[in-house]
Amino acid sequence: MHATARFDLAIQKLYKAFHNNTLNPECCKSCAVGNILDNTDSWKHLTEGHGSNKLTYVGKVHQSLGRTFAGYSPLELLQIEAAFLEGCGYSLPLSRRSEVTVDRTSKEVMFNGMCQVVALLCKLDQIPNVMDYSKLFEFENNQPVNEFLALP
Repeated sequence: MHATARFDLAIQKLYKAFHNNTLNPECCKSCAVGNILDNTDSWKHLTEGHGSNKLTYVGKVHQSLGRTFAGYSPLELLQIEAAFLEGCGYSLPLSRRSEVTVDRTSKEVMFNGMCQVVALLCKLDQIPNVMDYSKLFEFENNQPVNEFLALP
């Protein structure tokens, strides 16, 4: 299977945000979904809280009408954001009273969050996880499974 247009666009936007250090898990405009939606925070009206998988009334209406945002349904957007936050090490859902011990300036933290997002985006589009490097280490009869990876 091949990547979809929505997948490619989302990955491009997230890649750019990661490398420009503009990812911020605690900001609805700069989080994973905020970046996918061109740094807007209008998506926050779809959810009961940042990191929650529960749709508000508005979110339920959009979901039932089949509306999408950058190709993703409201429920998919909430799943994407939850994956990002969990990958970064947050307890969900976020609240103002949450004790935050996550270093949101850490490239490693953002990378872990991005890995969770990419895995979910692949799953949503039913494509192999592009971050899964385990195939590189598969062998049969002491030979690499993938001939392309065989060393001379």
